[in-house]
Amino acid sequence: MKPHVLQLNPILVPAINDKLNELYTVHRLFEQQDKTAYLAEHGANIRGVITGGHTGITNAMIESLPALQVIAVNGVGTDAVDLEFARSRNLPVTATFGALTEDVADLAIGLILASCREICSGNDFVKTGNWQKNPHPGAIPLSRRFSGKRVGIVGMGKVGRAIAQRAAAFDCPIAYTDLRHIAELPYNFVPDLLQLARDSDILVLAAAADKAQGIINAAVLDALGKDGYLINIARGKLVVEADLVDALTRGAIAGAGLDVFVDEPNVPEALFPMDRVVLQAHRASATVESRTAMGEMVLASLAAGLAGQRPEGSLTT
Repeated sequence: MKPHVLQLNPILVPAINDKLNELYTVHRLFEQQDKTAYLAEHGANIRGVITGGHTGITNAMIESLPALQVIAVNGVGTDAVDLEFARSRNLPVTATFGALTEDVADLAIGLILASCREICSGNDFVKTGNWQKNPHPGAIPLSRRFSGKRVGIVGMGKVGRAIAQRAAAFDCPIAYTDLRHIAELPYNFVPDLLQLARDSDILVLAAAADKAQGIINAAVLDALGKDGYLINIARGKLVVEADLVDALTRGAIAGAGLDVFVDEPNVPEALFPMDRVVLQAHRASATVESRTAMGEMVLASLAAGLAGQRPEGSLTT
């Protein structure tokens, strides 16, 4: 019989789904109306779990799966998984580190350009026919340059480094904050987040959120200043959203580019009419290339874990 696998989030790459169906009996919990009843019926047979970085898995669900051998996170965020609890049960937990680095960094730069140059509002101005009605040069306010701006990066892991590399190509001075100074990096290390914000024109969030919730608050936004931009492609919970809305409303910062939010898919509606705020639906890794690579890593983790091996890159080793 095929091993039973519980899938908590959809995978949008048909080839990966085909492979999962070929190898496993897949229980797609996200399709079930009564999830509690479904788990009660099938939980005893589940040997592997596939979940997303934002969804994770609760300790209670883990306890309800007595045959569980591996948890494969289809993403890089593990803050929604209690790694210590998994470790105590000798459960390997993997994530798809590296598979989505390039695309997440690309979107960060895209959000910077879209926010500074007001690309979305310019697009709307043309598509709605307003340019034809008002063709004068001053009909759209002047936007801001990206090239040469001081970029501060919060979190200098793989994604942070890829963002820095791209921003450097725009002649941007790069500074960063992290848990420690990383000697091999050619960028300026600023241990204090407030100081990094003061020294930046654009503050980019690329940090994990497990120990850094709410670090972007009113004080940090005020330090960033009225000409500064906040870009978040990491986790929504890094930001105190009420403080961000207030800062944008009162002009304490110039704009923002946001791919993630605290309570997805619920987004503060006050952000919708703001021309210098660009919003995405948590899509930084949403390319065919990234999602295929991520799916292949999930398949490899399941295969290893269900064979009684420690999957490569297990976070609970």
